[in-house]
Amino acid sequence: MYQLKISVALALGAIGLVNGQASSQSYTWKNVKIGGGGGFVPGIVFNPSQKGVAYARTDIGGAYRLNSDDTWTPLLDFADASRWNYWGVDALATDPVQPNRLYLATGMYTNSWDPNNGQILISTDYGSTFTPSSLPFKVGGNMPGRGMGERLVVDPNLNSVLFFGARSGNGLWKSTNFGVSWTKVSSFTNTGTFIPDPTDASGYNSDKIGIAWVTFDKSSGSSGSATPRIFVGVANQASTSVYVSTNGGSSWTAVAGQPTGFLPHKGVLSASEKALYISYSDGAGPYDGTNGAIYKYHIDTGVWTNVTPVSGSDLNFGFGGVAVDLQKNGTVMVAALNSWWPDGQIFRSTDGGSTWSVLWDWNGYPNMNKYYSYDESLAPWIGPSYVDTTPGNLQIGWMMESLVIDPFDSNHWLYGTGETIYGGHDLLKWDSAHNVTLKSLANGIEETAVLGLISPPSGPPLISAIGDVAGFVHQSLTSPPSTKFTNPSWATSADIDYAGAQPSNLVRIGTGDSTSGKQVAISSDSGATWNQHFGAPDNVNGGKVAISANADTILWRTNGNGVMVSQFQAAFSVVSSLPSDAAIASDKKTNGIFYGASGKTFYVSGDNGKTFTAKGQLGSSTSVFDIAVHPSVTGDIWVSTDKGLFHSTNNGTSFTAISGISQAWGIALGAPKTSGGYPAVFVAANYGGIAYLRSDDQGVNWVKINDAAHGFGSASSNCITADSRVYGRVYIGTNGRGIFYGEVAGSAPPPTTTAGPTPTTTTSKTTTTTSTSPTTTSTSKTTTSSTTTSSGGQAPAGAYGQCGGQGWAGATACVAGYTCVAQNPFYSQCVPS
Repeated sequence: MYQLKISVALALGAIGLVNGQASSQSYTWKNVKIGGGGGFVPGIVFNPSQKGVAYARTDIGGAYRLNSDDTWTPLLDFADASRWNYWGVDALATDPVQPNRLYLATGMYTNSWDPNNGQILISTDYGSTFTPSSLPFKVGGNMPGRGMGERLVVDPNLNSVLFFGARSGNGLWKSTNFGVSWTKVSSFTNTGTFIPDPTDASGYNSDKIGIAWVTFDKSSGSSGSATPRIFVGVANQASTSVYVSTNGGSSWTAVAGQPTGFLPHKGVLSASEKALYISYSDGAGPYDGTNGAIYKYHIDTGVWTNVTPVSGSDLNFGFGGVAVDLQKNGTVMVAALNSWWPDGQIFRSTDGGSTWSVLWDWNGYPNMNKYYSYDESLAPWIGPSYVDTTPGNLQIGWMMESLVIDPFDSNHWLYGTGETIYGGHDLLKWDSAHNVTLKSLANGIEETAVLGLISPPSGPPLISAIGDVAGFVHQSLTSPPSTKFTNPSWATSADIDYAGAQPSNLVRIGTGDSTSGKQVAISSDSGATWNQHFGAPDNVNGGKVAISANADTILWRTNGNGVMVSQFQAAFSVVSSLPSDAAIASDKKTNGIFYGASGKTFYVSGDNGKTFTAKGQLGSSTSVFDIAVHPSVTGDIWVSTDKGLFHSTNNGTSFTAISGISQAWGIALGAPKTSGGYPAVFVAANYGGIAYLRSDDQGVNWVKINDAAHGFGSASSNCITADSRVYGRVYIGTNGRGIFYGEVAGSAPPPTTTAGPTPTTTTSKTTTTTSTSPTTTSTSKTTTSSTTTSSGGQAPAGAYGQCGGQGWAGATACVAGYTCVAQNPFYSQCVPS
């Protein structure tokens, strides 16, 4: 999935959400419907004992429970900033004895990107609530090899016993008390040797994959006693990788006669055949794999049979998903893990792997026969809406590690891809008419990583920039979009912005994941159509973008190439006067004004972003997250930083720190509570605890708008925008659970203060203090405010200076080229004519 998902804020790991200073207001939270999932679904598991019980796990978007109408219910939306790694689900197990019991192995990364150890989440009510059991090591739900499995299983004869195969060389673990506590299985000594890329300094690809899967043979034991025969697959490539215990895990041996050279991805038992089907690939997945095999191990005879359904030049992929039909002896299906061209492939056998049929085959190159009808009605943007027989157009899917057949219904099947869940309810037609229905069935799974959101004052209520699936114009919040961004078509849009005075004009940027080297696109019709910005440099991408109020200038903080600017679609030029890591924004009212902030310094440009001048100070901030600008008042600016939330009403000349907020991330201004009033301010912040807040009085009083059921994961990874037409509506773009929108559902609590902020005219005054310790010396600057005492009759006010307002006694004229414009009753400013 999109690489931003490995760029989370490490500082949040130790911060809990506690009762803050803000009272709560009831909000209704729903997903903005995209409908197709939008990300990798590495695991789908049916409960073998209770009809209709099934779960799906995702790599960064948590876990879901299947409903009877084919929709899915999210289970981990309560995960907040202190538990953001709950959304990385590396394995799941549904209890075959007590189907109400569900277990999830969660944790996002095993390298430094996630400072937290993993945990087993335990539910006794089908995932409605969970209790965590901490593990003494990390779990990698978004690490390489996350499609292997399942690594976590429940003993089908004695369900108090569970086994979990860990990563990173941590070995095999066992619980005998329903997952409450875990001990290492010391008798299992082969912890895996395969490392995708030992040279990767980040640790992401240089960690051991570890244990791949654990499979019980229920028939080897009896109810009420621990199952004796257990198989374990280990990520070894050049040595033995499948092990067996015949005494419940007390001792282990390598299964004799097994193949070597590949990694075992899945080990699925066919009880009626007394056989174990194993899919192999030469890579850990989900992105790699150019060779592989399918083997069948006959448990009674100890014979291994190669049942790989394809060979020779046709075998250019590894194998992932394996499914057996528990109602039909010898019926098995396997999926190509990474068949990138001409399409994905799924194979089906009804004779135990002796012969296979396919989901597509050649009818004389380049003609393809595809044996399915296609239904994308629940996610039209996945399209096209017809069977696409063009080689290279991946319609069947890719990254196919999860493949299952309903144990109670041979017609019902599901498989996960890198983008959605496909499946249907007429699978048995494969064996007769050989033409099944292939339908996107991910309704309710919203798994996208959202990188940018805008809610312009006119046109669509919401437009998004999203990882892996480009982004969307959301004409409706409750129906899926018909199409994603095209022309240019990038898999990932890194950011998006609209022109304040001409809001149908948009700009978006890509991350370099396309055949085109230019990664800037513009639209003049609210995103319905796009055109490439030909002034963009080749092979420069990512970052953040801002477009001027009249849409003639684009300011771009690139990923690794500094800040650049283009006017009238000319070639971009470097902006040397703004730091390369600056947060950027455009003034939404006055054309040509741009803002930037880096460290504790705020910058302003009045010449269309060509040059920036340092203005006010942001306290002791060292890192700026976001800038939000009043939609109709020039120079009214909010800035969120690692040291708090700051507000300026004088074009950034000075800032007021908002009391009580020690850290802030996403910030947005939305429709005011009363007509003509100040916009509602929304922020994700640490306000006595990390929460999502709204203020209707410019930050004097705050209400908490999220609740215990909606934590939204990592606060630092989320973007926020607010609706300028609907009071109280806010949109939160998450790193893995798609887009949420919240609306007022209850009355606001009374304010904690009786008076709003007192507007004052301020200039910046800087004091310097120095503190020393035995090992460090630090210098900090503190910005304070003082009332301006200048009187009338002065020379004209300078660029962006104050020129009027209630109680103002200074100059009322501006220098040449600037006009005095009222920003609010208390403040008028010299802005470019």
